[in-house]
Amino acid sequence: MAQVDTLDIIVLVVLLVGSIAYFTKGTYWGIPKDPYATSYANGNAAKAGKTRNILEKLEETGKNCVIFYGSQTGTAEDYASRLAKEGSSRFGLKTMVADLEDYDYDNLNQLSEDKIAFFVLATYGEGEPTDNAVEFYEFIKDPDVSFSEASDEDKPLSNLKYVAFGLGNNTYEHYNSMVRNVDSYLTKLGGTRISAAGEGDDGAGTMEEDFLAWKEPMWTALSEAMGLEEREAVYEPVFQIDERDDLSIEDNTVYLGEPNRNHLEGSQKGPYNAHNPYIAPISSSKELFTVKDRNCLHMEIDITASGNLNYTTGDHVAVWPNNAGTEVDRFVRVFGLQEKRNTAVSIKPLDVTAKVPFPTPTTYDAAIRYHMEICGPVSRQFVSTLAAFAPTEEAKKEMTKIGGDKDYFKEKISDKYFNIAQALESISGPSTSWPAVPFSCLIEGINKLQPRYYSISSSSLVQPKSIAITAVVESVRVPGASHVVKGVTTNYLLALKQKQNNESANEDPDPHGLSYAITGPRNKYDGIHVPVHVRHSNFKLPSDPAKPIIMVGPGTGVAPFRGFVQERASMAERGDEVGPTLLFYGCRNRDQDWLYRDEWDGYKAKLGDKLQIFNAFSREGKQKVYVQHLLKQQADLVNQLLSKRANFYVCGDAANMAREVNTVLGQIISDKRGLSAEKGEDVVKNMRNNGSYQEDVWS
Repeated sequence: MAQVDTLDIIVLVVLLVGSIAYFTKGTYWGIPKDPYATSYANGNAAKAGKTRNILEKLEETGKNCVIFYGSQTGTAEDYASRLAKEGSSRFGLKTMVADLEDYDYDNLNQLSEDKIAFFVLATYGEGEPTDNAVEFYEFIKDPDVSFSEASDEDKPLSNLKYVAFGLGNNTYEHYNSMVRNVDSYLTKLGGTRISAAGEGDDGAGTMEEDFLAWKEPMWTALSEAMGLEEREAVYEPVFQIDERDDLSIEDNTVYLGEPNRNHLEGSQKGPYNAHNPYIAPISSSKELFTVKDRNCLHMEIDITASGNLNYTTGDHVAVWPNNAGTEVDRFVRVFGLQEKRNTAVSIKPLDVTAKVPFPTPTTYDAAIRYHMEICGPVSRQFVSTLAAFAPTEEAKKEMTKIGGDKDYFKEKISDKYFNIAQALESISGPSTSWPAVPFSCLIEGINKLQPRYYSISSSSLVQPKSIAITAVVESVRVPGASHVVKGVTTNYLLALKQKQNNESANEDPDPHGLSYAITGPRNKYDGIHVPVHVRHSNFKLPSDPAKPIIMVGPGTGVAPFRGFVQERASMAERGDEVGPTLLFYGCRNRDQDWLYRDEWDGYKAKLGDKLQIFNAFSREGKQKVYVQHLLKQQADLVNQLLSKRANFYVCGDAANMAREVNTVLGQIISDKRGLSAEKGEDVVKNMRNNGSYQEDVWS
């Protein structure tokens, strides 16, 4: 028998491996990838692994205009999409929208002069970049930033022409710092900005109008710089909507609200983040207020079975809501989708750079209920777009007028806090539908439904596998409007709480006349579950527990401080040295809305005189008393602890309370240390810069 040599063995092994590979293709490997298997972005080339090179992307798609966005809540992304659409339809630009985290920037210096880059940048928290803009910001601000190919060392971006718009809030210390800083860095590196950098102010409630007022002169300047000619804008869909007769809601390949393929297939996998929530059981829930006309919820979310979801004290938990059934029904009715709400549809981008904001195939109902911000504020620009599809000439005329007149828009729409379906009902009447509006137009014009973030009100040291939420349920009657504005997520949580505690006479609770799909798609949230993820925060206790802390948190602003005190009480109980711990808390009435009233004495028993709580009950006396008044009353103690390098924390309303607390603290420092008012303010600014003054605020 012939001897088998080494070469024969190698050849046989290669043939065997090749055969196995051939017959297992499509079963164990080479499986077509669902873009929603791990990511939210359908049609997003960079995330599908094609390229992180923006120059290659522009070249292969034939684009000459890229609009980068840094977005936390979806507004900057929406503005970027609107600019891309307008640039294409009005000026013939070949536009693409780009998520900042999808690309590398070391070749930005090679962007040719016949191309333009837009930067639409939201500022998050205390002057920080949004999550998806962190890497870009760290790169561009680096004093030693370097690019991939040789260029002018002093002005490496001399070829770059760019446009910039920022989204900020003037109630925050570092108003619009992202766009201001990036604009400064780009200019310093040799970039040429076209037109003034725009700034939208959410704090003043003028974000939309600021954007609209900025973009018209910007387009004029850009047209001159690039030789563009304006043409009549006609609606061109970004997405193709195919109704699928071959699929139904019974098919297990149809998404009925699941955020990605793992959820569709019933197998949750981490990491859990803004693209992939954990479906967490709510272990307990209760009402904290004692009055009937207002609600404040405490909920415990169990993350034991998540495997790798964790938090640290001071973090935020994101709750993924779905829209109230009442509003889903209204939307379906207004846009004439009643008969086909459960029809399966596939949604495809008509441009290779566009991305579908949710997984498909899905149904009209699922897209509306789980993925579209149908209860959000209405854009005047969107009103103008919809005018072309009005059911009557009278409605078209009114829509055109509203879309073109900001004061009239304010009177008819924004002052009444209408969502888009309510707005159209007010214009054409509740019995007239708008079936001519393409569903693609609705996807483009309505933001993606975003998770809502809440300060975690528990300590990870004390309860590492249970996240506490403290949330006031929003229900506001608007003067002059016939409806009540209701918070999407807090009413969803209220429905879950009512269900868990058997408080509703109905099988499905309907708080404030709303109903929710609380069992989720295909009943995957049954048993009182809620989709969540954790966002890590810089709002933290000092690493040394002996360091003094001063906390100011009226209303639900006390949430993170409950966690702080809970943690320090546990440390004291185990024998650690804990420093002075001051809490300034405020509410309306001690018998109605004093949050966690029954807990504070227990913490005092563990912390002794290290814990001091000062309460402002604003509605109990003739004069209203707020936390800032109590700060003044305790000026000596506050200054004494600050002299011992205490950390100072503020949580709650940014527009009024946080600003006034900042001012009062500066006054205390100047008065007690014999400094000028300006010097007192400087001390507070220095505290902010070194991290000893921290805020977790909202507007």
